[in-house]
Amino acid sequence: LSCILPCSTNTTRQHILYRPRFKVQRQRNTYQASYFTNAPLRSTRTSPTDPRNTGTMASPKERRIGKELMDIRADKDNSGVFAYPIDESNLLHLKGSFPAPPDTPYAGGQYEVDIKIPDNYPFKSPIIKFDTKIWHPNVSSQTGAICLDTLGSGWSPVQTIKTALLSLRMLLEFPNPKDPQDAEVAKMMIENPEGFAKKAHEWAVKHAGAPPRDFDTTKWKKESSAEAKANDESRYMGYNKELVDRFVNMGFEVDAVVDAFVFVGIDRNNGADYELEEAYMGDITARLLGEQ
Repeated sequence: LSCILPCSTNTTRQHILYRPRFKVQRQRNTYQASYFTNAPLRSTRTSPTDPRNTGTMASPKERRIGKELMDIRADKDNSGVFAYPIDESNLLHLKGSFPAPPDTPYAGGQYEVDIKIPDNYPFKSPIIKFDTKIWHPNVSSQTGAICLDTLGSGWSPVQTIKTALLSLRMLLEFPNPKDPQDAEVAKMMIENPEGFAKKAHEWAVKHAGAPPRDFDTTKWKKESSAEAKANDESRYMGYNKELVDRFVNMGFEVDAVVDAFVFVGIDRNNGADYELEEAYMGDITARLLGEQ
């Protein structure tokens, strides 16, 4: 009996293999910031090496989106475009806005869009549609769906939410009725360009807050001559038309794209089409957006 360990209330020794069980409380990745102030964007999560870290870290996609939103906010006064999360705990659903370009039927209007970030962003473009109703051949007058190469096959991982919004703004300046989202609007623009411009302005006043005004419709009356100029091969300066048109379909003018090609030093490749490296794509886009 003397070999038996006596019971004691002070005996707290535990087996060497014992491990206390506890529940790890996962913390959602939330970004706390006011997108209408200069407050810094920060994550509530700790770093991977911080012993206080009890949750999963922000994914590379979330970190990229957070950085893009900060860049957009910092450059808002210069670029005019803006984007922010509907719910600050979810960076995958955003709202964007931009002013209409001057000298267009939409001038003076403010346009809002809905932005959803897909799982494989930035390798796939954001899904964007107009919340503000607009009379435009490349935007559905019913649903706000957009037909723009930049948001489809022309998307590249070097592009951003900001470049997508800038492309939409340029789309208002250079509508393309030959690749329409709304066939009725496209037909009107081709057959009655002056009537199209007047109706587009009426919708801008009604839905986007544009001030009513009388504007020169000469530009729209000369649609056919402008189209002929766009097809002038000499404007491509020896570059392959399809290569240049990939950027034209994003909303940029032929002359501006060719100028960017020359500035960056893009090889003419004897006039043959070829795939540009991503680094060149980024440099060309930056030049077109005035960042170089």
